Amino acid sequence: MAATRDSITTVLATTDTGLCRASDLLLSRRREPPSLPLVTDIPDMDTLLGGGLERGSLTELVGRPSSGRFAILLTALQRITSSGEPAALIDQGAHLDPQSAAAAGIDLERLLWVCPKRLPETLAAAELLVATGFPLVAIDLGLPPVKGRAPLAAWLRLARRTAEYRAVALVSAPYRVSGCAANTVVVAGKTRGRWSGRPGDVRTLEGLSSRLELTKHRNHKPEAHVRLTLTLPEAAFGTPAENELLTTTHREELNDARSL
Repeated sequence: MAATRDSITTVLATTDTGLCRASDLLLSRRREPPSLPLVTDIPDMDTLLGGGLERGSLTELVGRPSSGRFAILLTALQRITSSGEPAALIDQGAHLDPQSAAAAGIDLERLLWVCPKRLPETLAAAELLVATGFPLVAIDLGLPPVKGRAPLAAWLRLARRTAEYRAVALVSAPYRVSGCAANTVVVAGKTRGRWSGRPGDVRTLEGLSSRLELTKHRNHKPEAHVRLTLTLPEAAFGTPAENELLTTTHREELNDARSL
């Protein structure tokens, strides 16, 4: 065994510099400065995530219809395409309206729009696009039930590929689908309507409000939460303008979670 180890060491020492030990590669990765997170332009969402979507990780956003998860996804696409970077949307739910997306500020010339029919095709496309070099690959799985099934191994491959290329994979799903592969999980709770007018009079629906809870994060304590407030156009097309934390106590709890 010792002779074999010495032989391997000799070969590594005499070959080209492109070949190195796995331990050396891991050490060099650890010494690399951390990449800045991808800001979503939703202040409280970014605060909840410790600055934004972590690069090199798979983030799963779970919520019922009209919970604001698609609006968050569109806002992230608007943020990165307007900054001059490309992005990809894998739209299995077929929810994107290009005209409305352009009106919301998404640069369609920098957006690759893919519409697979089933989950295995969606994950295969996501893995390919991450490896191609897209800094953000957003995946919308549409309404329940999600069409198709994929093994956990497929999600783990996507997570590893995302980490390898320091990309952001943002999955919008009606329920948990990625198992243990996701580094971060945000759950959008029950949605409430925001109405104008006094009780008894004619009232108008102005927007929606939902509670976002951080249930999993590899770098921060989970169970922090914020209140996401959207007007009707924002709920449909993204670019939320007003987002408020639930209470001052919850803000303090969020700050305490960040310090741990």
